Amino acid sequence: MKRVRCPKCDSFIVFDETKYNEGQSLVFVCSACKKEFRIRIGKSKLTNIHEERTIDENAYNQDYGSIIVVENKFAFKQIIPLDIGDNEFGRYLKGTNINKPIETSDPSIDTFHCVIRVEHNRQGQLRYILRDAPSDTGTFYMNQILKDSDRINLEDGAIITIGATTLILRAAAQ
Repeated sequence: MKRVRCPKCDSFIVFDETKYNEGQSLVFVCSACKKEFRIRIGKSKLTNIHEERTIDENAYNQDYGSIIVVENKFAFKQIIPLDIGDNEFGRYLKGTNINKPIETSDPSIDTFHCVIRVEHNRQGQLRYILRDAPSDTGTFYMNQILKDSDRINLEDGAIITIGATTLILRAAAQ
């Protein structure tokens, strides 16, 4: 499966490239903004970053940890490094003002869905705190929905679900 990004709104359209021949032109209509655009099937000179690159999950764990977005129908696997302070997660949309966008076509993820705060505790160890933004569909921690007032302390391997997408916390090595 390949995906192309709409030139107008940056939404992704996924299609099966094996059904088409090299050199064939395809016309797409974006389901989000109705923009019509065309691409030509050919051999890319660039590496397909989502399918051919080997991802080192420990590469981002050096400083403050990372979030792994599990690949599903809506999104390819992504690793998002965490920073000290509020890490605001949501669906990537052109012009979104969050600092940790997830590239997905999952309509059940809000453009600002949840926050993972990274801070040092009194002993100097990193602490991860999850809260809902609040979002329309809710944020789930270990299959339990969070209330707007909930603040959940996370540990390495914590499973967070937003929309139909699963996130896994990889805490920094301390």
